[in-house]
Amino acid sequence: MIPVILPLKLLGAALPLALILLAPLPAHALLGSQTKAAELAGAILFAKEDCAHCHGPGGSGGKKGPDLKDLRKDKNWPPQKIASQILNGGKKMPPFSDSLTDEQIAQLVAWLRAKHRPIPPPNPSAQPPAQ
Repeated sequence: MIPVILPLKLLGAALPLALILLAPLPAHALLGSQTKAAELAGAILFAKEDCAHCHGPGGSGGKKGPDLKDLRKDKNWPPQKIASQILNGGKKMPPFSDSLTDEQIAQLVAWLRAKHRPIPPPNPSAQPPAQ
């Protein structure tokens, strides 16, 4: 019985210390790699789905769609409202609920809300064929 009790006591002493050390870290520091991966996936999806056709390169605004660059700072556009806009459309934007998964919408929202957005690669289908 002693061999089991000693590791439990050590774990019991280490757990509060771990919580104290991790408490001051913001959530994005602990989940940063997941967030960065979602942001990059959102950037790729923005290019792949040709969102730039309406919203301009990198979301800088276009003839049909608004500028999305400062969307993360706009208190009127929390993540849930952005997701709803993508899903259901509105004003001139068509709905994408039939063509995007929940995960893809979450990735687009992560990219749109990123402080330092990854630059979407060029859309391969929008480029002219090589000669």
